[in-house]
Formats: sequence, structure tokens, C-alpha cells
Amino acid sequence: MVNMRPKTAEAYVHLIDQAIIEVDEFMACLEFDMEDPGDQLRILQPLLQSLRDLRQSMRDGSYIFEQKDLPFMEVANRLSTQLPFSHLLALINETHRNGLNTDDAEG
Repeated sequence: MVNMRPKTAEAYVHLIDQAIIEVDEFMACLEFDMEDPGDQLRILQPLLQSLRDLRQSMRDGSYIFEQKDLPFMEVANRLSTQLPFSHLLALINETHRNGLNTDDAEG
């Protein structure tokens, strides 16, 4: 199995930034396309806030890798077939749980 976790902190931050953009854009599409997206937005808003909190903890230096799921994973797992960015959330969570991909592939 290929290890897709980012190798650097900068790459990990980029993943989180990308997820924030994806969730934000998905919510905007729901608001535009649906007559009443209230339920969907109520589910997605905490996910977006959790990603923003994660990003802020990286900015202020309080972030730590842990062997437990990130808070948004309950929703992400439950809605994985409905979220076009679920693979991105899963990769962020895998990196959070297992750390950066520091395996030396060359030897």
C-alpha cells in the first residue's frame, strides 16, 4: 500500500488549507443550488470550523499529532459517499494519527 501522507509540515498545512477551500466552496454551491440547504449547512459548518481550528493550532504552535481521530471524522465517515473531498479529510486524519511520512524510501 502506498503511503500518501505528506512528507513535510508545509505539505500537511497545504492539505488542510485545501480542505478548508473545498468545504467552503461545497457549502457555497449548496447555498446557490438548493432552495433550503439548512440541514446540510448545519452539518458542514462544524466540519469547516474544526478544520479552521486545526489550521489555527498549526499557526500558533499548539498543534500535536495524536493517535486519535480528528473531531470532524465522525461526520466525514458518516457522509463519505456524499462529500467529494472525503479522501482529503481521510488523508489529513491519517497524517494526524500517524505523523508525517518520514519513511526513507531510498533506503
